[in-house]
Amino acid sequence: MRINKYRRIIMAEETLVTNGQATSAFDDFDWTVDKRNVVRYTEAERKRYDEEYVSTLKTIENDEIVLGTVVAITTSDVVLNIGFKSDGLVPLTEFRDVEDLKVGDSFDVYVVNKEDKKGILQLSRKNARMLKAWEYIVEANKSGAVVSGKITSKTKGGLIANVFGLETFLPGSQIDVKPITDYDIFVGKTMELKVVKINEAIKNAVVSHKALIESDIESQREAIIGKLEKGQVLEGTIKNITDFGAFIDLGGVDGLLYITDISWGRISHPKEVLELNQKLNVVVLDYDDNKKRISLGLKQLQPHPWDTLDKEIEVGSKIKGKIVNIEDYGSFLEITPGVEGLIHVSEVSWSNTPINSREYFHLGDTHEAIVMTLDREERKMSLSLKRLTEDPWIKIAEKFPVGTKTKGLVKNITPYGVFVELAEGIGGMVHISDLSWIKRYNHPTDFTKVGNELDVVVLDIDNENRKLTLGHKQIEEDPWDTFENVFPIGSVHEATVLHVDDKGAVVLLPYGLEAFAPKKHLAKENGGFLAADEKAEFKVLEFNRNDKRIFVSHSRIWEDAKNIAVEGEKAEKRVEREKTAKTVKNMQKNVEKTTLGDLGVLSELKEKMDNQKAAEDAASAKNDKATEEPTQE
Repeated sequence: MRINKYRRIIMAEETLVTNGQATSAFDDFDWTVDKRNVVRYTEAERKRYDEEYVSTLKTIENDEIVLGTVVAITTSDVVLNIGFKSDGLVPLTEFRDVEDLKVGDSFDVYVVNKEDKKGILQLSRKNARMLKAWEYIVEANKSGAVVSGKITSKTKGGLIANVFGLETFLPGSQIDVKPITDYDIFVGKTMELKVVKINEAIKNAVVSHKALIESDIESQREAIIGKLEKGQVLEGTIKNITDFGAFIDLGGVDGLLYITDISWGRISHPKEVLELNQKLNVVVLDYDDNKKRISLGLKQLQPHPWDTLDKEIEVGSKIKGKIVNIEDYGSFLEITPGVEGLIHVSEVSWSNTPINSREYFHLGDTHEAIVMTLDREERKMSLSLKRLTEDPWIKIAEKFPVGTKTKGLVKNITPYGVFVELAEGIGGMVHISDLSWIKRYNHPTDFTKVGNELDVVVLDIDNENRKLTLGHKQIEEDPWDTFENVFPIGSVHEATVLHVDDKGAVVLLPYGLEAFAPKKHLAKENGGFLAADEKAEFKVLEFNRNDKRIFVSHSRIWEDAKNIAVEGEKAEKRVEREKTAKTVKNMQKNVEKTTLGDLGVLSELKEKMDNQKAAEDAASAKNDKATEEPTQE
């Protein structure tokens, strides 16, 4: 510990005053024995010296930053004089960043404690540096000043940067304007940064290098946009490629080259003709000062293909190209990049069979076609595939006269019929009613499928509308002429119930013939009804050859059997009644004199006969009513 020399002189001469008398500091010491080297001060001198001593001292407080000078260096501490009554100690480890530490160097230090339990003044250079650094960082955040920071390490989500001796966080997203995947390459480097966020409570700061880049880019962008003009040609570098286009770096500002402005021809993705970091010239198509959006073009630097189209191409010319677009109404054939012609679905085939362009054409397919129309000013062209061949309908009557039996390929199926192609460009329709003589189909797909081969007969030719009427069942003779003899009305046949609905059932007769049984004619003798897949006997009630319709009944079979039994009983009773009447008549004829008793017997016999006849008539009427059925059921 160092004590000021003035303080030692004054303390040596200080005396004590006791009971108003001056005495020496030590009563048993005689100060007057030897007068050599003894200096006596007056009261005024003593006061002056005291003031001089006090003026050399500095008043400090805890948590204060002061300037200190190195007066000594030990193996563990550095002694600094801060102008206080005693020197302070700072751990030597806090000076590791100072390469050549020596006595006389000055540093800012932080007052940790003016006097600890041992009476030592505790100082900290580290705390002083942190507080100073934080003040600088706060000021930089307010003013937007650029600071320098050394990247010390990598951490989760970014980097640690040493700014003014304080650790700050540099997020990965704030390192550069483009995504960064390798953080290690920045460790150890010094970067210019901008303080973008601070937290006073925990003395934490977030810095950004990207903000400086964006600021520079924005300045360059404003300068470039200020000089932009529509039609201006600029050199740029492809910065990014997306599905809809490419972003071009024009030297500090980005512009969008949309996919439709890359090439006069159709492309499905910009990568087909562009590459990352490729340098190319582009033309400014449009720019928006408010949105700062620049639209660029590449194909506009080349002459339009329609302007350079071969002059020899005209209506009737045969051309070749590839399919570049397919729509429901047709496909576009590219003659040269940027020149396309439409092949309408009606110009694909001479046949009237509907064409599905998405099934017939495929992207990239090569086709030859005939030019139908050509408008160079409107830049439109229509093409035809079918005109490459002769119209087959000119000689249709010679090749396929009415009555011709042939085979065809099923090309399309609709709910009302089947379209069959007989030859290239020639086809016709088989109506659903002309598929079978004996079976009714709910839909043609129940009979055949697309791609199947089908035997047909040409029934009619309509040259004007280019239509053929075809039939399949006409391949064979109409079997209904024979069926009329096989299934006469009243005949009984074993049949199988195919399906049942609310109205009745369709039953399958022999030879594959279908008939209809109304619901009440499905009744069984036991009170139930026939169900699907059951076999039973059916009686033919109606046979209509013209409408190809047969009505049958199962219930009529057992009902008729009952009626026959009832008629037999009626016949027996009729014979008995006639016999009784004959007996009565003979009795009347033989009796000459009738008695009252005889009259009574005759009266009872007559009444019995009348009652019996009335019952027979009622039963007969009931049976007759039950057997009556309308032919249209």
